[in-house]
Amino acid sequence: MDPTIGWYQPEQFGPAKDLWLHIWEAEKGLDILTLKNDSSSGTMVGSGNKLQQDYIPLESVNNRLGEERTNPRVQHNTCNNYYNPSRRKTDNRASTYGMNYNYEALVGEYGGCPWRQPNKHYSKGVVGLHEEIEDFFTYMCPSNEEHNLRVRVVKRIEQVIYDLWPDSKVEVFGSFRTGLYLPTSDIDLVVIGMWTNLPLRTLERALLDQNIAEPCSIKVLDKASVPIVKLTDKETEIKVDISFNMSNGVKSAELIKSFKRRYPVLDKLVMVLKQFLLQRDLNEVFTGGISSYSLILMTISFLQLHPRQNAHCSNANLGVLLIEFLELYGRKFNYVKTGIRVKDGGTYISKEEVQRDMIDGHRPSLLCIEDPLTPGNDIGRSSYGALYVKDAFDWAYYVLSQAVSPLNILINDASKVSILGRIIRVTDEVIYYRKWIKETFPLSLGEVDSLSSSTGSDASTLSAPASDT
Repeated sequence: MDPTIGWYQPEQFGPAKDLWLHIWEAEKGLDILTLKNDSSSGTMVGSGNKLQQDYIPLESVNNRLGEERTNPRVQHNTCNNYYNPSRRKTDNRASTYGMNYNYEALVGEYGGCPWRQPNKHYSKGVVGLHEEIEDFFTYMCPSNEEHNLRVRVVKRIEQVIYDLWPDSKVEVFGSFRTGLYLPTSDIDLVVIGMWTNLPLRTLERALLDQNIAEPCSIKVLDKASVPIVKLTDKETEIKVDISFNMSNGVKSAELIKSFKRRYPVLDKLVMVLKQFLLQRDLNEVFTGGISSYSLILMTISFLQLHPRQNAHCSNANLGVLLIEFLELYGRKFNYVKTGIRVKDGGTYISKEEVQRDMIDGHRPSLLCIEDPLTPGNDIGRSSYGALYVKDAFDWAYYVLSQAVSPLNILINDASKVSILGRIIRVTDEVIYYRKWIKETFPLSLGEVDSLSSSTGSDASTLSAPASDT
């Protein structure tokens, strides 16, 4: 099984799987050992007078594999039962890469399904999947502490920028503005002003001098199609991307908010799909995936062109919609010839028609999505890994459709085993991080009063999070 996409399902466990897994491990040799160590950083972390090892030495893995073959009861536990911001495994806390071999380290403590309410009896089949999606959305929506922390990060960076350029304007866009952000999502900012040359290096120095950014995290991408300054906030570990004079980002966020009002199911579907891609490192173009904006436009197009006119209503079954989305973009959509258009009610268009509006000899990309705000611009450009996303959607469609099939309902009882958890898991590290935020950055009385009295509904006004309005 591709470790970047999936993991073993509950019904696949048993003596036969264990036997063939050991045979496969022996044939794979060092490759499987590398995979088992993939999520570790090789650091030693102090815990009182005791040192906890945060890696698995190659020798111990060799010995353990030998012990497991002679004694199946030997278990290996790499689960870290607390969040320590000084210790990082990878840049992506949500990654489930190789979960078959790093299960204890990734989801060993919480099981990867923290959205499931312990005393709730979930229905069988696709109704149970719908109920889990509702609970997943509620769980993943930002808490007051998480939202307020992001507001504080934005204000600190705004102050640095206004000290440098008093006449400039800082705008929030992206997922923080639309409210469609996950606990580990970054914050997108744009600085509007007048410069002969973009002052990327000037801003970089100021953020370092003011002790805002982690020195090792700040990067200036001045050769990118959209030059940005990337950083991780030193105090909170929240990632921030800062661009200059890209006003379309704000307009795009406002467009998405208008579609959220039109399609009540949009935000819940998008949150599930964003998590699905994030944990597989398919949520950004430069890691071989697609952008969040592309994903949202694909979801909007799916709802616009859905044959059931009531598919986007608030009482629609989210489980059915999720499976239909995965089937469309995992199996049925013609990526070679077809482009996506969401303006004017939405339609599919031929790539030849898209190319007629493009300039400078550009050609439509494999994942071709017409920019609803800028004619001739292909939102899916540079998404060279779109086929990896297609394969992931295809796998997820197969897994979920099998899980909710009437033939398998007795086996796949949602009250016992999570159906949504077959394709999505929340790692222990994400849960530790959220707890660390709640404990380290509690709301003051003034902040509680401000949030409770806020009447806004989006982050562009730095108001209360969407889950509390």
